[in-house]
Amino acid sequence: MCEISYRALFEQCLPPIFFSACLSWIIFSSGATVHPKRLPPPPLSLPPTKKDIIGSFPSPRSEIEILSSPHLKSFSFNELKNATRNFRTDSLLGEGGFGFVYKGWLDKETLTAGRPGSGLVVAVKKLKPEGFQGHKEWLSEVNYLGQLRHPNLVKLVGFCLEGENRLLVYEYMPRGSLENHLFKRSSQPLSWAIRIKVAVDAARGLSFLHASESQVIYRDFKASNILLDSDFNAKLSDFGLAKAGPTGDMTHVSTQVMGTQGYAAPEYVSTGRLTAKCDVYSFGVVLLEILTGRRVIDKKRVGAEQKLLDWVKPQLHDKRKVFRIMDTKLEGQYPRRAAYLAASLALQCVHTEARFRPSMAEVLAILEKLPSSKFTAPPSPEERQIVSRPSPNAHTTHL
Repeated sequence: MCEISYRALFEQCLPPIFFSACLSWIIFSSGATVHPKRLPPPPLSLPPTKKDIIGSFPSPRSEIEILSSPHLKSFSFNELKNATRNFRTDSLLGEGGFGFVYKGWLDKETLTAGRPGSGLVVAVKKLKPEGFQGHKEWLSEVNYLGQLRHPNLVKLVGFCLEGENRLLVYEYMPRGSLENHLFKRSSQPLSWAIRIKVAVDAARGLSFLHASESQVIYRDFKASNILLDSDFNAKLSDFGLAKAGPTGDMTHVSTQVMGTQGYAAPEYVSTGRLTAKCDVYSFGVVLLEILTGRRVIDKKRVGAEQKLLDWVKPQLHDKRKVFRIMDTKLEGQYPRRAAYLAASLALQCVHTEARFRPSMAEVLAILEKLPSSKFTAPPSPEERQIVSRPSPNAHTTHL
């Protein structure tokens, strides 16, 4: 994209300092390929084509209409019991407040229970009757994932509603959650290339939801809800808290405050007013987690380091000191200027005032221009001036 089109896209939405930084990077960046040390480089991630996307649906719908989706299969409890080998412990993939997730196998043609190790591999979420995620949240997942199709949203294969049993059947994501890769000590560190790829994929998913004919606000964007397939393609999962966005002249949706501490936008927590900019805030938090390898709230740390945003902001007054916040597991294998711009973008996203946050479409456009290899060319005169400027939004506070 040329300089003029980027100026038209961002100049009115981003503060001058951040806009100038992003623009200079887009115009002057170039680099040489550096292969990740521990993991293979991710495949080229291309924007989805129209045939990959389904995003128009009427709202609201009755429960009968939701469960009659032509895109989903209604499974019996026995079918899923057989597919998961009676929910055996060695088929267990994970556990949360909602219940348990098991690995299962289905016949690719008939979607009936298949033999272990053959056919279509799926993840079966079995809700606890007394769990935090009740029928309303279960139905929300069926509603949205039964109608929305996008390469960066996890695919819902079907569901089971039988007595007190409520189950959901998803495509299997073999590399698990981004959370595990970032914070689990036993996991291999993610390279810079893969981290940027995951951020771009997640941004595409959110941007799609916000731009749908009937806007969807995800409301629960966090690292544990970003799942990775075998090629490290990232997909958003768990739509239990998703909400239809405002329509007509409405500027927001008033709703009960729900979500995860640290990821929820301050204005939403204090007023219950939900907008797409609340998702942008959550994305900024996760982007900082991707860059730093630190959790948004970590009680094991001391002082200001317990809260990621309080710790990061003072560090970014000087671009030359961006290395102070970067994940040490990267071992310095990342482009400094791109890292600074990514961190600056994250700070824009977590601005305490929603009107100063970029849209997800703007976030995506900037992330797609960041290189996934180490930058080696000398800085331009314009970039030298940018380096001496303080980081945008460095003095803001957060909830």
